[in-house]
Amino acid sequence: MTYVIGVDLGGTKTAAGVVAADGALVFTEQIPTLNRDGGEAILDATARLVQGLIQRAAGEGIDVGGVGIGSAGVIDAAEGTVVSATDAILGWSGTKLTAGLAQRLGFAGGDVRAVNDVHAHALGEAWLGAAAGSSSSLMVAFGTGVGGSFVLDGAPVLGHRFVGGHVGHFASPYAYHEGTALPCVCGHAGHVEAIASGPAIYESFLRFGGSPDVPDTRAVFALAHDGDAAGADSAAAIRAIGVGAAAAGQAVGGLINILDPETVVVSGGLADAGDLWWQPMERALREELLAPLADVPVLRATLGNTAAIVGAAKLVLK
Repeated sequence: MTYVIGVDLGGTKTAAGVVAADGALVFTEQIPTLNRDGGEAILDATARLVQGLIQRAAGEGIDVGGVGIGSAGVIDAAEGTVVSATDAILGWSGTKLTAGLAQRLGFAGGDVRAVNDVHAHALGEAWLGAAAGSSSSLMVAFGTGVGGSFVLDGAPVLGHRFVGGHVGHFASPYAYHEGTALPCVCGHAGHVEAIASGPAIYESFLRFGGSPDVPDTRAVFALAHDGDAAGADSAAAIRAIGVGAAAAGQAVGGLINILDPETVVVSGGLADAGDLWWQPMERALREELLAPLADVPVLRATLGNTAAIVGAAKLVLK
């Protein structure tokens, strides 16, 4: 059986695992991403992580035949380079990702491939997760940011400039406060991510009169779940979550109208937060749909933190 290594390289941590041809995850390891040390240092650390897995696999009689990477940033999948990246990983833009790892590991160039991490996540869900068996699937992830991917016939649609999937960055009518468009992390304003991400829900909570003593989005959800709390903080929490969920659902519904996927997968920390977010999200989504799309399956992601690892591995599995 063929075995490869899948790598999920994010702004905070880098996880990797040995994956069999049938998608079975043999074992995994992870390290902190050296997100302030520059691209070469990150490649060095990632190569050490992968080399350790190769050696561990060899000890069990497993020969590793390639490496697939799902990485933060806009990734040129043809050249294997990082086209652009946010300051979450300093010095990452311009890094020769696949060539750098191939050189460090002694692999041929074609045995190391890369895409954006959300595309890898969606590919994993399309292969083995909630959308398994679907000819097309749309995955949208709501967490620290908002991202997505459209997988068609087993391959993510990357776009001409490899920017496909930035579904957090189109206009949302919810992303306004007192007539002013809310600023988005991309530098523009009025986008889905500015109202529907986890940090955006916290900012809405503050705008709606919530106390700044409440530390983060997780605490906002805790307040909203406390049904006996009739105070201003509880009311602001419920309102902020409802607005963020409705914005998320409307956005996904619009994308479904455009793409007509067989299956829709919703992922990320907010999707895992329970019915308080899921129910208003799905209600807004279905209100947006054209009539022939009314019964489209909308499913929670099932693979969790392993999705991007197995999706990245799929890039190089023969």
